[in-house]
Amino acid sequence: MKVSPSLLAADFMNLSEEVKRIKDSGCDYIHLDVMDGNFVPNISFGPGIISQLKQILDVPFDVHLMINNPRFYLNEFKKAGANYLTYHYEVSDNHHELIKEIKDLGMRAGLSIKPNTKVEEIVPYLNDLDLVLVMSVEPGFGGQKFMDSCLEKIKFLAEYKKEHGLSYQIEVDGGINYETAKLVKNAGVEIVVAGTYLFKGDMVKLVKELQAL
Repeated sequence: MKVSPSLLAADFMNLSEEVKRIKDSGCDYIHLDVMDGNFVPNISFGPGIISQLKQILDVPFDVHLMINNPRFYLNEFKKAGANYLTYHYEVSDNHHELIKEIKDLGMRAGLSIKPNTKVEEIVPYLNDLDLVLVMSVEPGFGGQKFMDSCLEKIKFLAEYKKEHGLSYQIEVDGGINYETAKLVKNAGVEIVVAGTYLFKGDMVKLVKELQAL
C-alpha cells in the first residue's frame, strides 16, 4: 500500500526537521491539507509553503483543498507544485468542468467526500477522476478517531472501479494507524494518509509497515 504522510500533524516549530523525517521515510507521497477557515473550521497553509517544500522534497505532492471556491486557486497550486489536486464534492456543482480544468493544467484530479456524503453521489464523475479521497473523519483537524462507516464506501468504489475498468486510485484520510490501515486495505484502499500516527512515532519504521500491508 502507498503512504502519504500528512504535514498537518508535523511540529511546525521544527518544520525543517519534520521535512527531513518525511524525506528519509521512503513515503510515496506527501499529503498537504489546505484549509481556509470557511469550508472547515481551521486554517492551515497555502501555495507559498507548498512551493518551498517542493524545492526540498521529490515525492509527488498530494494536495487536498478543504476550501470554498477551489477553482479560483487552481493556477496557484499548479505553480506551487501540486501533482494531485483534490477538492471536495460538497463545494461545487460544476464538477465535470472543474475536473477538466485541473487536468488541463497538467495535474491529476481528485474528488473527496465527507463522512455524511453518500458515495453514490460521485458516480457520474468517477470516469474522469485520477483519485477519490474518502474522509474517515470530519475534515478540519488531525488526531480524530477513525469512523468505520467509510469502509462500505471504499468497498463500493473498489467494486465499481473493477466492474467498469476505471483507473482512479482510492485514498483514505483520518484516524489511520496500523490496525485501521489493515481495515481500509482489505476494503480496497490503495493510498493511506496518516498524520499523528507517523509524526508521533518512528516514521521510517511505521511507513515501511504500512507499505507492507
